[in-house]
Amino acid sequence: MDRITLTGITGFGHHGVFEHERRDGQQFVVDVSLALDLAPVAASDALADTVDYGVLANAVHADISNDPLDTIEALAGRIATTCLRDPRVTEVAVTVHKPQAPVEVPVTDVAVTVIRSR
Repeated sequence: MDRITLTGITGFGHHGVFEHERRDGQQFVVDVSLALDLAPVAASDALADTVDYGVLANAVHADISNDPLDTIEALAGRIATTCLRDPRVTEVAVTVHKPQAPVEVPVTDVAVTVIRSR
């Protein structure tokens, strides 16, 4: 199956279980990989025959910025639902990175990946 991948969609959100995360917020970084048939757009060269990744990036950014959630797992699920709204998408992998996660030992990143399909 063909794929469209957007890497490093960055947004500011107030997700987390701790009060300071909800109050102060932090950056989240999201990668999405969509499975879909790209043969129609390869043949037509028409944007209407594929997912507009500019529109998708804006939708993912809105998912990051809106309505705080406790977990990045829930945020990844929200973003997966957004990606699957396009009926051409048969599967999506969403990775949400929380580089400033409040853990007691130094880490470069904390991330979760969800994979959803129709």
